[in-house]
Amino acid sequence: MDNEIVEKLLSSKYPSVRYEALTALEGRPEDDPAVVQAKRAVMSEGPVPAILGKQNPGGYWGQPEDFYVRSKYKGTVWNMILLADLYADGGDPRIRSMCEFLLSASYDRTSGGFAYSGDTGGGRTDSIIPCLTGNMVWALIRFGYGGDPRVKQALDWMASYQRYDDGDGEVRAGSESFYRFEKCWGRHTCHQGVVKMLKAFAELPPEQRTEKIDAAITKGIEYILIHRIHKSSRNPERIAMKKWTELGFPNLWESDILEVLTILAKLGVRDSRTGDAVDLLLSKRLPNGWWTNGRSHRRMLAVNLEKDGQEGEWVTLRALSALNYYEMEK
Repeated sequence: MDNEIVEKLLSSKYPSVRYEALTALEGRPEDDPAVVQAKRAVMSEGPVPAILGKQNPGGYWGQPEDFYVRSKYKGTVWNMILLADLYADGGDPRIRSMCEFLLSASYDRTSGGFAYSGDTGGGRTDSIIPCLTGNMVWALIRFGYGGDPRVKQALDWMASYQRYDDGDGEVRAGSESFYRFEKCWGRHTCHQGVVKMLKAFAELPPEQRTEKIDAAITKGIEYILIHRIHKSSRNPERIAMKKWTELGFPNLWESDILEVLTILAKLGVRDSRTGDAVDLLLSKRLPNGWWTNGRSHRRMLAVNLEKDGQEGEWVTLRALSALNYYEMEK
């Protein structure tokens, strides 16, 4: 059954699905002719050129100041996350223009975090949030900005300030203005923030990680594992993150057990505490071997992708990839 599904994924109408199936499921290298062809097609067919076709000359979508809040999910931040998830080419001038726009409007040059409010002078320090910072750094690394001093500063900010409180932290720690958001930094740290931070750290090649980043990764992994990914750390029978049990693509600021399992696999985590999430992932497999996309944000994105409640190519592809890793653990 898996072979039949893989063959369908390899012939998908979405070039990014074909590319990821070739590399993640078949293990082909980047210089393989089929991989090169699929990666090139990402920029010429399907959703990526459609999204870029709606971009303004300044590198943004919609109004420049509405890059995050008032433009969900058609604004610049959301298109950047989606384009990175679709493996858009970071060397394309339109992608570079988008990256530079958000580095001028959302990136806080003083601290290094990314803010949901700002202008060409930079993001506001009191508007920095962890999930946005993690997503932006992940996308920038994927687009080839890993060595950029601004991204390095953002990585250091993440390693320095991300908290991992499990109901025992203070609502506000220190004088940093961004700690004012209780949902992000309160007595219990926001799960989404931890996941997106780990996602960015995982995208960074190990040889480029500092000791501080490695320490933050260790803390983040343990935070996720004491919750068995989606459960209460104090009562493992209780599901604490119910939304995470519904698989979807794209994830954007949200997450699910599949995204978390994928990140942990990329970080080389092998721990029995992932077992509950792996079992849940297996239980969601349809009789025909596919998985359903339960959250596609259809009609909310710059372009429509899959429909909710139907067999999802991205979800199935990533579920198979995750299971290939975690089944080896058993």
